[in-house]
Amino acid sequence: MSGMNVRASALWMCGAVLAFSLTAVAGREATTALDVGLSVSQLVFYRNIIGLAIILLLLTIHFLRVGKLQVKSQQLSLHCGRNISHFCGQWCWFYGLALLPLAQVFAIEFTVPIWTAIFAVLLLKEKLTLMRLAALALGFSGVLIILRPGYSVIEFASWVVLFSAIAYSLSHTLTKQLARRDSALTILLYMHLIQLPLALALLLFDFAWPQGVIWLYVALTAIAALSAHYCMAKALSFADVMIVMPMDFLRLPLIALVGYLFYQESIDIWLLVGALVMLLGNMLTLKESSRSA
Repeated sequence: MSGMNVRASALWMCGAVLAFSLTAVAGREATTALDVGLSVSQLVFYRNIIGLAIILLLLTIHFLRVGKLQVKSQQLSLHCGRNISHFCGQWCWFYGLALLPLAQVFAIEFTVPIWTAIFAVLLLKEKLTLMRLAALALGFSGVLIILRPGYSVIEFASWVVLFSAIAYSLSHTLTKQLARRDSALTILLYMHLIQLPLALALLLFDFAWPQGVIWLYVALTAIAALSAHYCMAKALSFADVMIVMPMDFLRLPLIALVGYLFYQESIDIWLLVGALVMLLGNMLTLKESSRSA
């Protein structure tokens, strides 16, 4: 792998880190602005509307350039399972952002590779090796260090974010199966088509139009989230996952700094220690995956 590829990957990951952080800040501002803030359900609905519009625009551009468009899928049940799980994870993540320190939400989210390894064993019949067991032990140890049950009261929102990580990991596992036959644009299209009625169902008794600057925050949330995933995909196209994923952990100190400067959130040393333990566990998981690939 050339140094130029590594530098290109690092630049794309910088974009991903900034975009993920912007998603979190915009999502929090959209739901916590005094008097005019949206509920989590409202934010998820409008984010899906904007995301669907962007995906349809990308598909139109693709059709005009290529002259054909293949979006039909033979894996509808997998798409449904994947997107119900992703929808739950998305809702819980935004719920946590409104109530918890930003760094704590991101740190708990970094358990996703650990849960993904478990689902890979249960659903994809992958082997549970000694290295993966060690990675799981480190991942759970990191969670315990962050939450410290028995030493401090664990907020309900922390459990919600932990459930978000589990839901996201199931979504990632099913995406791995979907990607064998469907393109990325097809997966994104079905994601928004399936999640939109789910979001609408939550809005039946909780409807409200975004007001004023809230529209800006909602649009930033949708655009930043799509940009983050695009930058991550580009980074992985230039460098191996073993190089890319450790850079993703730069999100934690960055969002901790944002929380400290803009929201007066204290920086918890135990949170950083727990995140480093989970990083070690994730690296073991990635190393094992690269060996078996």
